[in-house]
Amino acid sequence: MNSSEQAALTQGISNDARVLYLLGLRPTADDHSGQTAPLNYKHLLALLNGAKKEFTLGRQINGLIKELVKHQLVEIEPDDSLDKSFNGRNVRLPLLNIKQDDYPALHLQWSAMTTSWTPHPPLFKDLSALIGIIDNQYTAEELGEFIAYWMGRPEMQFSLFQWTQKFVFQLKQKRTARGVKTAQKVGNQWVEPKAGIEADDNAKKLVEKYRKTKTD
Repeated sequence: MNSSEQAALTQGISNDARVLYLLGLRPTADDHSGQTAPLNYKHLLALLNGAKKEFTLGRQINGLIKELVKHQLVEIEPDDSLDKSFNGRNVRLPLLNIKQDDYPALHLQWSAMTTSWTPHPPLFKDLSALIGIIDNQYTAEELGEFIAYWMGRPEMQFSLFQWTQKFVFQLKQKRTARGVKTAQKVGNQWVEPKAGIEADDNAKKLVEKYRKTKTD
């Protein structure tokens, strides 16, 4: 288990969710992609129960998966729903292939959100690439929304690594949200248009029409 996973697992999550992650999901996950093998609810129920039989329903496992998604230990595909069973399906462990020794110092100090907070640049870039964010350029408004949200929760304290991680996941969620008014969709992500001098088709048609009018 790397330091990123350890930091996430020490958050306020249930022991059952920890058991599901460490014994049920992580051993089957691909070291490079973080994708698990298809989930086998019968096997997972046996792991969770041990000598007891507290878990009998698939929806109980779904509840634990929701908990792990909330704490960014598990990621599902944008088109998947947490309200449906994941039996026989795959999930992804986004923290699995973050190298253990890359950012140890970023886990040492915890703090509440501040108005001057910014994500750690190298970590932001690496995490964005790791979870497949196509457009990793964020705006002042996106950063401001993140800061404003968490400043309203002063009791929440995280390390710089975790704050950066939360910001990256918020951007991923925004990029994959349906109904976002943007100019272009790449894969399953909406990419904000960039200012430039290239004219679109309508603009080109107007210029051509104006040119013909002048020459007539």
